[in-house]
Amino acid sequence: MSERGLKAGDVLYLTRDASPQFTRPIWVRVIRELPDRHTYHGWLWFEAYELGSAGRAVAKRELFVRREGLRRLATGPTLAARRQPRPGRTAVKA
Repeated sequence: MSERGLKAGDVLYLTRDASPQFTRPIWVRVIRELPDRHTYHGWLWFEAYELGSAGRAVAKRELFVRREGLRRLATGPTLAARRQPRPGRTAVKA
């Protein structure tokens, strides 16, 4: 991942490359980076929503991760969830 900071709305895939705590990889959507917290070189704190399989937030978390281990994705579960109609609604065809 580049050295640019995280921004609200970034979707990240976190694996053991980001931190040993992720024995099971997770998807998160960034709320904000926490630059005032002191960390080791190459590590950072940020707030994020953990995303469930439908791409919706299931938990709010504060995470401590290696910057090099972050995988920023252009598309993620949130985009896939938007394309699917909600239960009880029919999809509009163009």
